[in-house]
Amino acid sequence: MNKTGTRPPGGVPLLPASGAWQPGDPPGRRRLHDLAGPLPLEAGGELPGVRLSYETWGRPAPDGSNAVLVAHALTGDSHVAGPKEPGHPTAGWWDGLVGPGRALDTDRFFVVAPNVLGGCQGSTGPSSYAPGGRRWGGAFPFLTQRDQVAAEASLADALGIGRWAAVVGGSMGGMRALEWAVSRPERVGALLLLASPAAASAEQIGWAAVQLHAIRSDPNWRGGDYHDAGPGGGPAAGLGLARRLAHVTYRSEAELSARFGRAAQGAEHPWRGGRYAVESYLDHHAETLVRRFDAASYVVLTEAMNAHDVGRGRGGTPAALRRVTAPALVAGVDSDRLYPLHQQAELAAGIPGADRLRVVESPYGHDGFLIEVEQVAALVRELLPG
Repeated sequence: MNKTGTRPPGGVPLLPASGAWQPGDPPGRRRLHDLAGPLPLEAGGELPGVRLSYETWGRPAPDGSNAVLVAHALTGDSHVAGPKEPGHPTAGWWDGLVGPGRALDTDRFFVVAPNVLGGCQGSTGPSSYAPGGRRWGGAFPFLTQRDQVAAEASLADALGIGRWAAVVGGSMGGMRALEWAVSRPERVGALLLLASPAAASAEQIGWAAVQLHAIRSDPNWRGGDYHDAGPGGGPAAGLGLARRLAHVTYRSEAELSARFGRAAQGAEHPWRGGRYAVESYLDHHAETLVRRFDAASYVVLTEAMNAHDVGRGRGGTPAALRRVTAPALVAGVDSDRLYPLHQQAELAAGIPGADRLRVVESPYGHDGFLIEVEQVAALVRELLPG
């Protein structure tokens, strides 16, 4: 499939059916790990032929004791640091955090970032080929964070990492980081949780439900079996609508008001078919995501986020949090309306090794955990002093 789409005569390029990375595409910095056998799933059954794509920075110590796991958010991937280049459609999403002399100092640490199971940038997901040669598509099974962490544990074993020096994650990545610390406390040396909850709330599930409905209502969704439809044949409209809605929850009202107000987009007139500037902004983010992501992965990962509940089967949230043995820092963003501070306060109060809630000050809402790199770097240095 041509990732850039085709250009009809006199028209604009068609959007790809999927922005998923595929074998044969430029590999970039990716490495690949294949699990030895099928992965048992929390919801029942098993997933065969599991592969995780991952990237690393720095060198591992002989005993693997300097390894740090970085877990990405919903539409992130393994490309935490580095430029936009063939194989990586965007620059590293935490580029200022990883590298020589940076908070995650690659002269000191071996940094590992997997693409989450169910994702679309090299790890097994709906756009991958199932045993038998057909794409998984709509037949891809339901996943939870516990399944995703089990796959990542297999990767750690293959890399010779018995215990992470630290596990770091924000938003969806924070859900996996927390699951690591609760389910495998002996393998987590330190923990940084950013803008993430102990369990998805009703409001968060509600926002996600609208996004899922937008994707599944697209006529090109085809029950999730659209990956070979060619340019213009995928659920781009549904995924774009989901992204628009999500992006509003990622930012704060104050930032959107200060940045866009009621201004029109350039010479466009909203009363005559034109757009407001904020509409153009959301359109841009929608198209950008469609070109680099996969709608079915968005569905699978969003459903996994809805299922997030660290206390499930463990006697409730307080009992689950008491399983964490690692020293921990928990931080939230003061303007976050998607994952508000009270959810991080619950984590800080319940994890034995967390002394108090840290607050990232930012006008950018939930996205502050990605944007305020200097404040996040300070947290990393506090957790992992030199």
